[in-house]
Amino acid sequence: MRIVHVLTRLLRAGSEENTLACCLSQVRHGHEVLLVHGNEYDAALRASVAESLPVTTLEALVHPLSPSKDALALRDLKRLLLKWQPDIVHTHQSKAGIIGRLAARKANVPGIIHGVHILPFLHVGNVRKVAFLAAERVVARFTRAFIDVSQSMRDICVANHIGSPDQHHVVHSGFELKRFAEARWPSEAHRLLGTAPDQPKPPVVLMLAALEPRKRHVEFIEAFAPVVERIPDVQLLLAGEGPARPAVEAAIARSPVQANIHLIGYHSEPERLISLADVCVLTSMREGLPRVIMQYLAGGRPCIATQLPGLEEVLRHGVNGIVTPAGDVGGAAIAVADLLENGAYRARLAEGARRTDLTSWGLDAMCDSVETVYHSVLRSAREPRVTAVSARHA
Repeated sequence: MRIVHVLTRLLRAGSEENTLACCLSQVRHGHEVLLVHGNEYDAALRASVAESLPVTTLEALVHPLSPSKDALALRDLKRLLLKWQPDIVHTHQSKAGIIGRLAARKANVPGIIHGVHILPFLHVGNVRKVAFLAAERVVARFTRAFIDVSQSMRDICVANHIGSPDQHHVVHSGFELKRFAEARWPSEAHRLLGTAPDQPKPPVVLMLAALEPRKRHVEFIEAFAPVVERIPDVQLLLAGEGPARPAVEAAIARSPVQANIHLIGYHSEPERLISLADVCVLTSMREGLPRVIMQYLAGGRPCIATQLPGLEEVLRHGVNGIVTPAGDVGGAAIAVADLLENGAYRARLAEGARRTDLTSWGLDAMCDSVETVYHSVLRSAREPRVTAVSARHA
């Protein structure tokens, strides 16, 4: 197969990691794969991907709404697809999902597929919600299949008339389970925590998330002082990169407990950070089913997460983690302090995390399921349509 993946941004975040894992697996299986991304990207990540497959930057594809640039991006992507003649165009992220599917339609691509990593019309203002829903419904008319990261994503799409139930396929966002289950502390643990080499490890709270406003790092930093009041030696590690870094740095600088907070940026071995943590946290206001939650659990660490659609598919309150109300970041911070003070409860949740069945989040399972969807889409695209007239004469 000839496959083109289209992303709005190529940063170090969950949807990109999911997409790159699929790309690399498809290359290993002998497919011709092209990755297309917009003007916002991590140069080092792009260079590493380009070692395994061709990568094209679409400069006009930008994250904010921009009618003039969006029209250019549509034109340029259509030309690229006409030249490349793919069997499958698989789009990811909201802007690329709209422009990519429109371009694929204009280029007569037989297999048009959209990956639902997140829903852009949730937790936004009414004007943006109406606009996103209208756009999604238009391009859904010629989308052959949707690949949803969770059952909840699928159900919300269907409820909002974005595709029919039979078009949606739930495929969990896979990763190397063994890598997280068997991880050990990072060699630079003391440097990351700002402690002396001979000093015992203090309690560690980890938030592993791209630095984006929807992850609510700033709000969690602002709520962290009461945690330090109760556990003075606690250390908060914030691991990730992204456009909100200046805001996060500013929040740390004005925090009365800034000495207890460490922004360490991107880390190439997230599994080691998880092994170092006593409690893991995610306070996003909008996600699909975030893969980092499964990574926390695969590492055997209890996690505290604000309520998200689909979270109940894997995170069970009081069994392998704690779920707090969606809008209550302060409540998540209080839950962190409570859990750090209750070692027996923390150990019970950690055992629950280790026992969680994450089989369907394995990397091979994800890649195999995606390829199955591709083959199904191409088979249906080759089948002649049965019209009402031909049906009467059959």
